[in-house]
Amino acid sequence: MKRPDLGKLLTTLVVLAYPLLIWFAHGKIEPRWLALLLLALTLLRLSTLKLQPRYRWMSLAALSLAAVALLWNALLPLKLYPVVISLGMLAVFAHSLSHPPTIIERLARLQNPQLPAFAVAYTRRVTQVWCGFFALNGGIAFATAVWATPAIWSLYTGVISYVAMGVLFAGEYLVRLYVRRQHHA
Repeated sequence: MKRPDLGKLLTTLVVLAYPLLIWFAHGKIEPRWLALLLLALTLLRLSTLKLQPRYRWMSLAALSLAAVALLWNALLPLKLYPVVISLGMLAVFAHSLSHPPTIIERLARLQNPQLPAFAVAYTRRVTQVWCGFFALNGGIAFATAVWATPAIWSLYTGVISYVAMGVLFAGEYLVRLYVRRQHHA
C-alpha cells in the first residue's frame, strides 16, 4: 500500500483550515506572521505538488498576496486568498470550455475513455455550472473579505463554501445518474 505524502497531506489540511486559522488568529497574531504562514504554505505546495507551469500563476498570486500582507502588516490581502483560488479555478475551467476537452470531460474519460456524444455535451454543461459556482463563490468571498467581519468571512470561506461545493458535487452526481438512465433506457 502506498504511503501518503506527508507534505501534500499537511498542505491540504492547512489550505482547508486556512480561513479558520485567519479567524482564530485575528487580533491575537499580527498579519505579518500569518503572511509568513501563507508564504510557507505556498512554497510547500510548489515543492510537493508538481504543478504544470500554466497552473503556477495561482501560487504566484498567493505569494504576491502574502508579500503585500507581510510588507504592510495587513489582514485584507490574506483574506483575499480564497478569492484568488476561486478566480484561478474559474480561469482553468473557463479555459477548458474554449479549448476542449473540458476539465470535467477529462475527468470522465479517466473512468470511460469512450464517452458517447451525450456525455461529452453533459460534461460541457457541468463545466459551465462549475464556472458559475467559482464566479459566485469568488464574488461572495471578495465581498465578505472587504465588507464583513472576520468571523463572517471565516464562516463563509471556511464552512459555507465547502458545504456549497459538497452540495454541488452531490447534486451533480444525482443528475448524472438520471442522465445516464435516460440515455440507457
